[in-house]
Amino acid sequence: MNGPTRTRQAADLIALPGTPLTDAVVHLVQPVETPSVFNHSIRSYLFARLVAARLALADGRDYRDDLLFAACTMHDLGVASDGRHDQRFEVEGADRAAEFLTGRGMPAADADQVWQAIALHTSPGIAERRGVLCVLVREGVSLDFGGPMGANHLDAVTDEQAGAIHAAYPRLEMIRSLTDAIVAQSAKNPKNAPRYSIPGEFLRERETYGRTRMEYACSSSRWGN
Repeated sequence: MNGPTRTRQAADLIALPGTPLTDAVVHLVQPVETPSVFNHSIRSYLFARLVAARLALADGRDYRDDLLFAACTMHDLGVASDGRHDQRFEVEGADRAAEFLTGRGMPAADADQVWQAIALHTSPGIAERRGVLCVLVREGVSLDFGGPMGANHLDAVTDEQAGAIHAAYPRLEMIRSLTDAIVAQSAKNPKNAPRYSIPGEFLRERETYGRTRMEYACSSSRWGN
């Protein structure tokens, strides 16, 4: 493969949708998330596209790329610094994303697809039963954890692809940063951290052990922290 072809493929790999919605979502999310959590959200979308290609799923036929970008990029909006922080972060983020999308004129049915994908992204065995968008969002997020969240398509990403994605959107100790944000949000209200939910267990493990099992597992995952 010659240099120009390799460069073009790398550019295509990290390209975001060129739509007004993309710009609006980034403008909403980037100022209120840490750089590491924002980068995680964008990488989740880029990884989700690779999963879609592996599964021979086509934009416009099997899923909509604009909804995939919106759901992936806003999936951690529940830990945003300007949030209400009065319910578990997955639901808070889903509510805020759906409200944002309907406010921009998106049909309620489309916004609800995004709501489900965000609300269920930490729910293995449920997300997979709620349609292609839910599957792709969960797989994209899982891939960015490098395996501990149960990624089914970790080998869909080559080392070269991973290198290009991480160069454009560095990890910046994402596991620690995101866990910090989830724990902080969970500690604000008992409703935010139901027992045996991801936020509930993160909060309990941090308070009891000083480190979550997810952080420990990710330390030896494909991408590390």
